[in-house]
Amino acid sequence: MLERFAFTDKEIDELIGSMVILVDTREKENGHITDHFTKKGIAFKKKALSQGDYSFMLPANEALSIPRDLYFDHEIMIERKGSLEELSGNLAQQRDRFEKELALAPANKVLLIENASYADMAAGNYRTQYNKKSFWASLHSFWHRYGLPFVFIENKKCSGLFIYGTFCYYLKSHLK
Repeated sequence: MLERFAFTDKEIDELIGSMVILVDTREKENGHITDHFTKKGIAFKKKALSQGDYSFMLPANEALSIPRDLYFDHEIMIERKGSLEELSGNLAQQRDRFEKELALAPANKVLLIENASYADMAAGNYRTQYNKKSFWASLHSFWHRYGLPFVFIENKKCSGLFIYGTFCYYLKSHLK
């Protein structure tokens, strides 16, 4: 819908500034992310999301001809895993459910993996019995099968910044 309008740079900045990050109500142990949002003055609210852990919305803005709140949770989402252990559990014990979620997820999605690096995953530096070759193969297969790129954030203090940046530049690319 927003692609139909020609916004000025000032209007784009206003819309991005009004963005509200949506945090799934089932998302746990994310105080480091919501603390980042609070410290940076980034609006967020808890909402049950059908897919993913994070998305965003724009509140109505009559001055810019947006008569109602616009939700982007069916267009873009971020799935967060707090560790390689959490992700390996999803792949080993809940794989069917995890794959079904990915198949139904929006076209624009990212898997955010905290407290780890690609090297950790490839070397098997995690505390589960999940085979490192299977781990590696699953991540790459999911990327191509479901359009799910994965991003490793070694220092989870950067997760809030990553989430905000992902949504800001997604929105900006749709407004230009």
